[in-house]
Parts: sequence; C-alpha cells; structure tokens
Amino acid sequence: MNRPAHRVFSFLRVTAITGNTLTGLVRLKVFYALLLFALLLIGASAFMARMTFQQEFQVLKDVGLGAISIFTSLLAILATARLLPQDIEERTAYTVLAKPVSRFEYLAGKLLGVFFLLAISLLAMAALFFAVLFLREQSLLNETARQMSAAPADQNAAALEAVRSAAFNTNLFPGLVVIYVKSCLLAALTLFISTFASSTIFTIIVMAFVYFIGHLQGIAREYWLQTNAASWVTNTFLALVALVFPDLQSFNLTDDIVAGTAIPVSLLLKTVAMGLFYSAFYLALAWAAFFRKEL
Repeated sequence: MNRPAHRVFSFLRVTAITGNTLTGLVRLKVFYALLLFALLLIGASAFMARMTFQQEFQVLKDVGLGAISIFTSLLAILATARLLPQDIEERTAYTVLAKPVSRFEYLAGKLLGVFFLLAISLLAMAALFFAVLFLREQSLLNETARQMSAAPADQNAAALEAVRSAAFNTNLFPGLVVIYVKSCLLAALTLFISTFASSTIFTIIVMAFVYFIGHLQGIAREYWLQTNAASWVTNTFLALVALVFPDLQSFNLTDDIVAGTAIPVSLLLKTVAMGLFYSAFYLALAWAAFFRKEL
C-alpha cells in the first residue's frame, strides 16, 4: 500500500534528509579545521606589508577571494565524498530507503544539505572578508584625512573617494556568487563519483584529478585548436570532454574583480547558468548510477 509513495516526489522528505545531512556535516571536525584555515588566511591578509592603498586593497581582495574559493571547493569535495560511503557503512542508507523515500529524494536531500553548508561557510567567510576591508578602509580614510588636512577641500574629497573606490566595488558580490555556484557544481560531481567509488579516499583522489583537469582543459583546448585543424571529429571530442569535465577556469573571475573591471551581466548569468546545468546534470547521473546500485 505504501509503494506508490515512492513514485511521488515529496519536498517534505527531501527537506528532512537535507536537515539531517546539514546537522551531521556541521559536526565534522574537518569542517572546523578548514574554516579555521580560511578565516586565518583571510585575516592574515590584513597584516601584509604596506603598499600604496590601491595595491594593498588589490592584495587583500586577491588573497581573500582566493582563500574563499579554495576553501569552498575543498569543503564541497571533502564533505560530499563521505556522505554515501558513511551512510552505507553505518547502514543508515538502508534504514532511510526502507521507508517511503525514493533514491532520487535521498540523493537530492544529501546534496541540498551540502549546498546549505557551503552557503553558511561562504557567508561566514564573506562577512569576515568585508570586515577586514572595512576596517582597513576606515584606517586609510583617517590617515588620508590627516595627511590632506591642509589641502583644498576638493583634493581632500577626491583622495577620500579614491580610497573608498579602491576598497569596495560591486563586483565583489557577483564574484562570491560565482564561487558558490562553482562549489555546488563540485559537490554534485563528487556525489556522482561517490555512487560508484569504492571508498571516500578514491572519490577524493578522482576529484583532485578532475579539479586540475577542469582548470587546465580550457588552455589545452585553445592550444589544440591553434595547432591542429578543426574538424567535426575534433569538435565532437572536445565537446564530450567539456561535458564530462566542466571548464572550471571559466568560474575564475578574481582577476577582473581585483582589477575593478565591471563583470557584464550576460557573463554572470551565463556562468551561473552553466554551473546550475552541470549541478543538475551530475545529480541526474548520480541518480542513474545509484538507482542501479545494489544495497
């Protein structure tokens, strides 16, 4: 009598699994270790050697955004890689799937739990990052005001405005959004690999290779096209490689953000859409593989 419930998607069941997954992930020691690493790295950037205020803010942004990107990527991989193996080892998966819960709901709930963990960690790091920028901005504003106290009012105002514009720009927020979408993509891909991997370590090793391939494939593709004549066979092969290994370098907008270059809305939407597509694609592959998995 309860079998039809397996065929009906339920947000309540997914939400329950998401909540349990998030609770378990927050308790991980690796989460706190990586969070401490990221927070210390971002905080340490405020005590670097003094340069011109433009260079200093560029270094602060480069180090801060780089630390956030690396941390969220590591957290996405490490947190997701252990979900299925641990549940199968502890037989939690058997208990959950014995209830009116479909395998897709189970995987979707697990992945959403990781997404929420990534969002929480990103918000915490972003808050500290903005606090570091704000405190340094206030310090430089006071220092500039003292130095320009004898200067004409218009020069004083221009100097203060230069400090403010160097500290903050609107590109920071789209940059954080892209970092989050990239981490979600990596989490979905890790979930897919873990459905057929033999262990958590194997999943992490495979993801390490995928991570580096994803960052290098764009460069390799351009070099290949420049040195070889393009044909439909070549284009098909490159398209398949791009489908299996997403171009992670396209999610790297840090250089533009640090330089203060405005990120076009079309580029932002394209990057986010690509990340969401790959996340959904890998979730579908994970469900297809997990559906046939013997439990």
